[in-house]
Amino acid sequence: MIRKSIFIFLLTILASCLSPSQENTSLEVSDEFKSYWYSGEAEITSYDLEQARYGEIRNGEAVLIFVTEDFLPEEQVKANSAEEDNISVLKLNYTKNFITGIYPYSIMQSTFYPLNGEEHALKVSASIQEWCGQVYTQLNNRGDFYITSHSYFQGEADKDYILDEIPLENEVWNRIRINPDDLPVGEFKMLPSLEFLRLSHREIKPYTVNAEFYTIENLNVYRLEYPELNRVLKIYYSRGFPYSIEKWEESYPSGFGDNQKVLTTKAVKKQRIKSDYWNKNSNKNIPLRDKLELN
Repeated sequence: MIRKSIFIFLLTILASCLSPSQENTSLEVSDEFKSYWYSGEAEITSYDLEQARYGEIRNGEAVLIFVTEDFLPEEQVKANSAEEDNISVLKLNYTKNFITGIYPYSIMQSTFYPLNGEEHALKVSASIQEWCGQVYTQLNNRGDFYITSHSYFQGEADKDYILDEIPLENEVWNRIRINPDDLPVGEFKMLPSLEFLRLSHREIKPYTVNAEFYTIENLNVYRLEYPELNRVLKIYYSRGFPYSIEKWEESYPSGFGDNQKVLTTKAVKKQRIKSDYWNKNSNKNIPLRDKLELN
């Protein structure tokens, strides 16, 4: 009976991966959007990465995985089955891998953006692992933003924050894929990406940002400048649906003391596929990594 129960549970999870619900999607999305994002597949894009860290540029890889799924509003986790109260979200899993000298870095951020007309992401998390230790930060949107942060650094070990709802840099990537024209412009307060805040050991709080759109050749650019942080992020995306993200650049001070200087992290698209990747966990599926040009 136990084995049978586990089998049924796994089948339920698989079914929910393949068939995200469109019922609780109140945003005015096109048939084109529904056809692309509710096809039972994720969009996976690989990027060549040049990552600024400790005052030097490191070569690596980044991957953006966008997929729709059902989300439980109270527990704020992925739903295992279709229920009336579920919220349809566009999820982004954003990964980076690079080497600093002898030891590796692995970074992952996840953002769950609702398609029910809510203004901000329902949940954002970020984890960073390297040989010195690991850090983890999670934001839950429950009217206000409830944030927990854990770190191996003295003074950063275990912290809790409550912030008013404000624009989130992490959700910008999802919003570009849905309707980039709705992104805010001008001067306002924004919470920078959780990755940046942890890598730079900056306080988790809103910072003033200046946002603008412009076009370079055949790509639109959404540019964010944080004067207080001496940081600029530029996201380059296609001008028409599905507003695919082709590259990005992020400039900020890197290094310590007299060796600190402004460097630019860059990521440029290598390959893109649509796939139900959660079913591709056999050794026979390894060639898909070759198709994405992933090491």
